[in-house]
Amino acid sequence: MGRIKSKLVKRTSNQLLNEENKFTGKFEENKKILSNTMPSKKIRNQIAGFIARINKRKANEKTA
Repeated sequence: MGRIKSKLVKRTSNQLLNEENKFTGKFEENKKILSNTMPSKKIRNQIAGFIARINKRKANEKTA
C-alpha cells in the first residue's frame, strides 16, 4: 500500500510532465528543478517524488 496523493499533486505533476521532459526518476534532481517554481517546500517535495515514481514506472514498462 502506498501513500495517497492529493488531486493537486497529481494534476500538477501530470501537467509538468506533459510540458517538459527534463524530469528524471531521481527525487533529488526533480526537487532541484522545481525549487524555483514551487512556493511550498512540502508540495514541492510531494510533486518531485510523484514525478520520480511515474518516471521509474515508465522506465520499467519500456524494459519489460
